[in-house]
Amino acid sequence: VYLLFQALRQISQRTISTASRRQFENRVPEQQKLFQEDNGLPVYLKGGAKDSLLYRATAGLTVFGAMYTIYYLLVSSMPKKPN
Repeated sequence: VYLLFQALRQISQRTISTASRRQFENRVPEQQKLFQEDNGLPVYLKGGAKDSLLYRATAGLTVFGAMYTIYYLLVSSMPKKPN
């Protein structure tokens, strides 16, 4: 049991120590230049095509949700027909 515990502890330490050695490059200055550039675009669209797609999908879902809410309120406000 003690050997199993030691083996598990060794494996977990190796996993943690190798994960902490990874180095990521700092891309903050690149992003700052992109978002501070005066190109006439709003901030929520400066990320490119992906931002544009996300914006349009969100706007479309919002409009659809508002229309469905109004429809459901109208339907539920009508009296039920007798059978």
